[in-house]
Amino acid sequence: MKSATSVLAVLMVFSLLAAPLSAADPKGKPQTTCPVLGGNIDKNVYVDYQGYRIYFCCTGCDAEFKKNPEKYMKKLQDQGVTPEKAPAAGKK
Repeated sequence: MKSATSVLAVLMVFSLLAAPLSAADPKGKPQTTCPVLGGNIDKNVYVDYQGYRIYFCCTGCDAEFKKNPEKYMKKLQDQGVTPEKAPAAGKK
């Protein structure tokens, strides 16, 4: 009986430790901040880049992004952000 209780205790500890991992979103977190200035995004200011829609806090940031898009895409990736997919061209 003592070994069964020990096994149950170990399983409970492992399940508690694994819970945060299983609750994590495998897709990454949504974009909420501008990759250029770090402000809150305005969904009216964006650039579609390599199949993803990248949002910015203000006009001007979109132009800055276009100068070096890989720099800002890496910044989003390093923050654990997965940008949303851009709508397919010609699709309504």
